[in-house]
Amino acid sequence: MSLILCRQEPVKRPFYFEYLGIRIYSSQELCYVIYNNPLLVMEGFVDESLLEFIREDLDMAFFAAKLEKWQKSDEEEAELLAMILHECDYYSAVEVGQFRQKLASLRRLPQSELFKEKADFLFHKKQYGKAAALYLKILNMARADRGSDGFTAKVYNNLGAAYARLFLMDKACSAYEKSYDLSKSEEVLKKICHLNQWNASVKPGERFLPLLTEELQKVCREERELADEAAGKAQSLNELDQLFQKDPIKRFQGAGELVSKWKKEYRNIMS
Repeated sequence: MSLILCRQEPVKRPFYFEYLGIRIYSSQELCYVIYNNPLLVMEGFVDESLLEFIREDLDMAFFAAKLEKWQKSDEEEAELLAMILHECDYYSAVEVGQFRQKLASLRRLPQSELFKEKADFLFHKKQYGKAAALYLKILNMARADRGSDGFTAKVYNNLGAAYARLFLMDKACSAYEKSYDLSKSEEVLKKICHLNQWNASVKPGERFLPLLTEELQKVCREERELADEAAGKAQSLNELDQLFQKDPIKRFQGAGELVSKWKKEYRNIMS
């Protein structure tokens, strides 16, 4: 995936932002990524590879040297990021000030909450593997450090959702069970029921079987039928349907392009 916004500067080696799986081709794109992803750039983003990109590919050697000097003086990362936004003149002074305030508010969060904010953000960006790793990092903290049972239940719930999107159904079920143990949430119980109905090999713990009542299973079946109907109208299936209406040569060519697209989407999910 590449990110192209305004003018494209003569960059031969775009900067690869691993968290989002995108390539950055200009100073404007760099500012856009920084401004819109504070959770992902607030630690370790300004490193040697970024400085090299600014120095060599953006042809901003003087500014790169300035950043490096400030970095060696143990300047806070927020200040370095704000310097980049100012230098590239892509955002107004007011917007840069708002960015500073956002970073400051994030830094005031307890570490467990900051990790969850970051994991949730990655989840919504469909980076499920990276999100799951952060949820596990929270759960591996000492109990006193990771927060209340309610907070931990939310982390287990979101971990279950991430595993489900990675098709790790047994792990998803286990995470949902731990979430339910802490929260007694009917919505979480419904997710356990959905997993069992979607894949019969997923076996909830015996203590959950009495909770998966006929009424609950009926509700879940009805919801799944609605989801199946919506899936039948999905863009990917429409693309496949259009492909098979073409002649054999174009169909073969289109199939290769479609498979490549699906592989790329899968790699992004699994990374």
